[in-house]
Amino acid sequence: MKRPQPEIELIARGVLVKDGMLLACRNVRRGNLYLPGGHVDFGESARTALTREVMEELGLRSRAGRFLGVCEFTYERKGRTTCEVNLVFELKIPGASPSKRARSREKKLAFDWVPLKKLQRSKLLPALLRPWISRRLSSKADPDAFIGNYGK
Repeated sequence: MKRPQPEIELIARGVLVKDGMLLACRNVRRGNLYLPGGHVDFGESARTALTREVMEELGLRSRAGRFLGVCEFTYERKGRTTCEVNLVFELKIPGASPSKRARSREKKLAFDWVPLKKLQRSKLLPALLRPWISRRLSSKADPDAFIGNYGK
């Protein structure tokens, strides 16, 4: 029997923090949290993909700000190995605030504001991002601009 080929997915993600809270996208069925964003289409820049995904998911205009780094994450599901290469940017959404509920346009998604102080215990995936986000936001020149679990 032929083993399925591994996949590599290129994903643009955004970090939006307001008043000590991080905007996170939640998979309604599984309960896992992710940074807003999604797959980069062929021929599309990562910044364009991020703003397109925010428009599709939230119906809001946004801007991809400072490049924060890369999170490479490999996982196995249903016998298939997948490697996500997440390009992470600061995300700007005018008017977004924890006091305003972010409403998803997609039934499978919801958006939550997660206190940064509770990020370590959250269901944010990849888990590698939990400690990394605070470090990256507090530093302009962080040697950890790349994190990954591949080839460990």
